[in-house]
Amino acid sequence: MNQPVSGQPSQVPVLALGDVLLVSLQGELHDGMAEQLQQDITHRISTDRMTGVVIDISGVDMVDSFLGRVLAEIASTAGLLAARTVLAGMRPAVAITLVELGLTLPGLVTALDVDRAMELLNQRGS
Repeated sequence: MNQPVSGQPSQVPVLALGDVLLVSLQGELHDGMAEQLQQDITHRISTDRMTGVVIDISGVDMVDSFLGRVLAEIASTAGLLAARTVLAGMRPAVAITLVELGLTLPGLVTALDVDRAMELLNQRGS
């Protein structure tokens, strides 16, 4: 279930697949949505004992420095809570933009799609 911490409905679905959270970003992620998403993920990791987070950005056309920072913060926070984060579905144009912005996204492992992201998490969990 997607139950946000604040009691307000989350605008970004956070789904549980076993002990992995799947987050699918579509379009733009505004400040309030990003903050709520970070809280939701952190809460779900700690209360539901999740070991991994897959963030699917295949529906994102553009990544700016704000979204890059949010993704890095989610990965960093998840890592502190003993969960690994994999960023899946990055489009070539998004990768080029990240490089041009000088964003390295520390703590994030990437995969071409959600299936490969899940495989990475399963391999590292073994």
